[in-house]
Amino acid sequence: MTQIRRRLCGIALAVTMIVTMIPTTAMAAGSGPFTDVKAGDWCFDAVQYVYENGLMNGTSSTQFSPNRVTSRGMIVTILHRLDGTPAAGGLYRFEDVAAGSYCEDAVAWGAENGIVGGYGNGKFGPGSPITREQLAAILYRYVGYKGLSAEAAEDNLAGFPDVARVSGYAVSALNWAVGAGLINGTADGTLNPQGSATRAQVAVILYRFCVNIYGI
Repeated sequence: MTQIRRRLCGIALAVTMIVTMIPTTAMAAGSGPFTDVKAGDWCFDAVQYVYENGLMNGTSSTQFSPNRVTSRGMIVTILHRLDGTPAAGGLYRFEDVAAGSYCEDAVAWGAENGIVGGYGNGKFGPGSPITREQLAAILYRYVGYKGLSAEAAEDNLAGFPDVARVSGYAVSALNWAVGAGLINGTADGTLNPQGSATRAQVAVILYRFCVNIYGI
């Protein structure tokens, strides 16, 4: 186990996150197990990091599928792993999260701790694609769950032409995530808050979240 102390959103924050670290031998060698993510790809280091630290698996033994969208169930499972897979109290159950499914314990844990919520009517949508604003909101809540401050000191969304498309619940979360360098604009300069997050994008965001590549 190793403690990672990081400062998020440009403010000095004492962040202690307990993560099981596995030696990054493949990344050091400049190669990895996935034939569809190669050294030099924009997401290579991030994919290696999340894979070798047990946060994300491949879609097969040789494929990571970087362009495939990530589901809501997978995101909460990743954070559950990051937190050491704590037991859930069984207080929350969603009718569309099957007993014994890969994300059952993670969803229950996330709901009990205010990290994730459902869509209403007993539904969580574990197989639904995670949107960029949902991902920001979940990370934002996770930081709060860890007892850390994640407030942005300024408006980081004003420069995006589609800022009006950000849902009300996600404004503070996206403002923080953009200010922290976790989420950037897309190739066309938009924020695309309701666009789906690919597995490569999620890997990069998680890598930044855990390691803070900006050296802050």
